[in-house]
Amino acid sequence: MQESILRKLDALVERHQEVEQLIAQPEVIADQEKFRELNREYARLGHLVEVYGEYRTASSDVEEMEQMLNGDDPDLRAMAEEEIEETREKASKLEYELQLLLLPHDERDDCNCFLEIRAGTGGDEAALFAGEMFRMYTRYCESKGWQLEVVSQSEGEVGGLREVIAKLSGEGAYGYMKFESGGHRVQRVPVTETQGRVHTSACTVMVLPEIPPSKAPEINPADLRIDTFRASGAGGQHINKTDSAIRITHLPTGIVVECQDERSQHRNRERAMEVLLSRLAKLEEDKRAAQEAEARHSILSSGARSDRIRTYNFPQSRVTDHRINLTLYRLNEVMEGDLDLILKPVIEEYQAEQLAAMAGQNGL
Repeated sequence: MQESILRKLDALVERHQEVEQLIAQPEVIADQEKFRELNREYARLGHLVEVYGEYRTASSDVEEMEQMLNGDDPDLRAMAEEEIEETREKASKLEYELQLLLLPHDERDDCNCFLEIRAGTGGDEAALFAGEMFRMYTRYCESKGWQLEVVSQSEGEVGGLREVIAKLSGEGAYGYMKFESGGHRVQRVPVTETQGRVHTSACTVMVLPEIPPSKAPEINPADLRIDTFRASGAGGQHINKTDSAIRITHLPTGIVVECQDERSQHRNRERAMEVLLSRLAKLEEDKRAAQEAEARHSILSSGARSDRIRTYNFPQSRVTDHRINLTLYRLNEVMEGDLDLILKPVIEEYQAEQLAAMAGQNGL
């Protein structure tokens, strides 16, 4: 491993010790947001420090065995010959893991996030598919131990969902789910099809990180139009008798957010503002990305809703992720929430791309 990387690792070990002292200070404990942020950093650095310690031990063992191989003691040479390859392999794996841990960390990866699914082309069939997608993500959240709360939803005429917005709360929620943003296409025989023909429909997914209050963009109250209306659909007598639903329009951008899932108008307004802030932050991020467009193409692409990232073919039980040319014939498992079958290869490919870029910058 390069000397410059070893120095960086030593510096991170020192930072881990520094953070350990900081989180014990009363003024930091009193600032809950700062306390949570430092705790996340401490946990992340703690894993790196642990792996670095294992790597140093393995590297030291390799050096010691190489000396034994060049020594005069035949028993020590035989022992070194027996163990050195396994130890080298261990050191190599630990070095690769350290490289992954040294990749630039997006602080938003640790955040909660908002999941938005909208039915696209395909009419009723698109709404049915959007409903099944939401069920898939619900199952995936359960497997991860995340909490899912519906912010707003609009049902299709024959079932399914025309649109749904949900908040996902849990460690690393955005870090995983951000790879789901884009267009999702389904190929199957719709329940409304009488001649057994396969149709193609689509829905779009957008994943936005929840914005902490301290990092939220400033909004001029004069730029907001806030309307109240009566919530539609099921929800009990209370929700149908009061104008508890909220619609917030951000006039400069035209962004509209509705929330009607909560019984209280105040709570619906809070939820709608959370979504609005995330959308505005995403808008600013997209502007910066356009201005600082890199020459290389990322597998994340633009993350725009028009980007087709995946196709679900039901007749062949096939699911294809077009970003990494991965095809699996395990569609049922994916739709039941085993999304890691696809997400893990996508994340690994993304990390490999980051490593290649980092190696190019460092001349490795």
